[in-house]
Amino acid sequence: MSSSRIRTIFEMIKFEHSVFALPFALTGALLAARYPTIPGTAPGWPSWRQILWIIVAMVGARSWAMTLNRIIDLRYDRENPRTRTRALATGALSVGFAWAFAVAAAAVLVIAAWQLNPLAFELSPVALTVLFFYSYTKRFTSWSHVALGFCLGMSPAAAWIAIAGSLDARMLILCAAVTLWVGGFDVLYACQDIEYDMSAGLFSVPKRFGVARALAIARGMHVVMIGLLAWLAWSFHLPWPAWAGIIVVAALLAYEHSLVSANDLSRMNAAFFTVNGYISLLFLLFWGVAVAVAHP
Repeated sequence: MSSSRIRTIFEMIKFEHSVFALPFALTGALLAARYPTIPGTAPGWPSWRQILWIIVAMVGARSWAMTLNRIIDLRYDRENPRTRTRALATGALSVGFAWAFAVAAAAVLVIAAWQLNPLAFELSPVALTVLFFYSYTKRFTSWSHVALGFCLGMSPAAAWIAIAGSLDARMLILCAAVTLWVGGFDVLYACQDIEYDMSAGLFSVPKRFGVARALAIARGMHVVMIGLLAWLAWSFHLPWPAWAGIIVVAALLAYEHSLVSANDLSRMNAAFFTVNGYISLLFLLFWGVAVAVAHP
């Protein structure tokens, strides 16, 4: 396979966006190892083998979800001026190839889950189903952004299960925080497509409420996210680096929202890609330090 074809595949699945969810998943793995819930289990660290298979599972899940999204939305990608240069829309990749790639990605997720533990393996079809269902939500609900957020928000809980073989209810707090984070910035991003959504009969928060209110809704989602992160840090009794990380995340979110307004969305790409990448990576850095210095 040529390097140009590989680049085209990476563009189709937006491989670089893996940075959004993976750090939160790794945070879940760290918390699971350092705060074991099984009686008699000593605090420790995830093994390199566990980390490797979690990363493989994440890449497989994302590749399955993004490829299906491109297949299911092909008609809209061809019509929307913002998306008509995507690989399937231009014919750079065939639909048949995309289906084969999606099936292979799903198999990668299932194999990775099997390598981790029985519960992860048993739940892998559930994850695949949720990721498949998301692509249809914009056809019937304005809150498809939250569905997308949940697709990424599952990752910390999945990583906890991968390490512990069970689930601590506190991980649902981080899942909700990631859901609102992703859902909020997807509302921001959807403001660019409001005219197309109206013409195509698709649903979104900007279409339903207008751009100004959509921006306010996104801000509200991110404020609640910060509150959830504070609740999570408190529930694990994490030391000051975790709280410093929350402050950094809040500051970056405030900066992200300062880049866009109802009258000017020209800096949306900077807000979407750069700032959110920093948010996830810095969150992992600060919380990783907090977990390292904590005394479970």
